[in-house]
Amino acid sequence: MNPFARRLAAAGLLLAAWLAGSGPAEGAAPPAGARGGMILIPAGSFLMGRNGGPQEEAPAHEVHLPAFHIDRNLVTWREYARFIQAKGPAGPKGEMYLDLEDPDNRIHLRDGVWAAEPAFADHPAGELAWHGAVAYCAWAGKKLPSEAEWEKAARGTDGRLYPWGNQKPTKELAFLGFRGETGPVGRHPKGASPYGVLDMAGQVWEWTRSLARPYPYNPRDGREDLSADAPRVIRGGMAGSDEEGLTSTSREVVFPPRQATGHAYIGFRCARADEAVN
Repeated sequence: MNPFARRLAAAGLLLAAWLAGSGPAEGAAPPAGARGGMILIPAGSFLMGRNGGPQEEAPAHEVHLPAFHIDRNLVTWREYARFIQAKGPAGPKGEMYLDLEDPDNRIHLRDGVWAAEPAFADHPAGELAWHGAVAYCAWAGKKLPSEAEWEKAARGTDGRLYPWGNQKPTKELAFLGFRGETGPVGRHPKGASPYGVLDMAGQVWEWTRSLARPYPYNPRDGREDLSADAPRVIRGGMAGSDEEGLTSTSREVVFPPRQATGHAYIGFRCARADEAVN
């Protein structure tokens, strides 16, 4: 059994402890401007995965995607606080949107208003669970990207290893530091992907909507089922990741139960179908 399959099996052992159910409700419309700051990723094929690296990233294979848009930046604590103000820290079935008990949480209720700590307002939101990321994107009229969409946005069509190319990561190209450390989003333009998407390596891992399944990637095999309480794939590495974890092909498995602690080192950005973006 390869390492990816072992992590998937281990995460699957937790599944029986949680009740299955539908995903969180979309809720009310977001405030004006919530759809801005997106970048068009044109339709076409790209090379997904790689050979010669970790087994879970193989085989390298061609995937065709229709055009879509993706957020230029990670969702920040400031932006996520607006969602919590509108929807609350938990969903209609108890889905955890924000881990209020964790000291790494940066959103607090003061005088009836949920607001981000000023010092962290522009850092990527990270003390939240997958259901919160799904609900936020739906509230904003968007969706979590699939891992295929995420990878194409990160590496383009030339098979590069990192968003900026094949050069090893440096602090000029990505936000790097100790485990759990973050910085303001969008401050590393030299590390942008071929399309101009920022912070796709380092900072925090990123949730995708994709279930953790082996390659080749097939969007029609059920791996994009949002209703399944099953392990999901995260991408991009975090500030404390090694070079392998920061590649655009790196995949990790996380089981996101509905009621649990948050994941301090996992954030997200949203995507949207091309024809739906104004």
